[in-house]
Amino acid sequence: MKVTLDISVPSPLWRGLPRARALARETIAAAVAERGAAAGEDAEVSLCLADDARLRALNLRWRGVDKPTNVLSFPAADAGRLAEPLTLGDIALAYETLAREASELGVPLADHYRHLVAHGFLHLLGYDHETAGEAERMEALESRIMARLGAADPYPREVADG
Repeated sequence: MKVTLDISVPSPLWRGLPRARALARETIAAAVAERGAAAGEDAEVSLCLADDARLRALNLRWRGVDKPTNVLSFPAADAGRLAEPLTLGDIALAYETLAREASELGVPLADHYRHLVAHGFLHLLGYDHETAGEAERMEALESRIMARLGAADPYPREVADG
């Protein structure tokens, strides 16, 4: 699968992550490679690098939650899936929430950004985390994507001494 990434940056806050566009492209490529998607299929994804205000408005409108969030994914309707290239959907990220979480977690901003881009992209591919089993599958795939990128595991597991 070859994914064309259309990136819009309506928030100037993203200047705080100068390589955001390149990092997103590398992350999507790693996700496609790790997932083992069909080689001949072309797809499109829209990525919006926004701020808390925009994500709060989207979160309220589409999820009924009146607060900002780090990432939202909007998979394309099934009717559009017959088109070539395949439109997978849209991903939106909020800079302030992402930066605050990275600081609280003690991880580099770029790594947390990559993780959320991968997370959002996997939602567009149909992955979810509503049940424990779904979450386990999605988190394992996210961990492999991050390893492929040379970044830390976003879900470090405790290892029991035995």
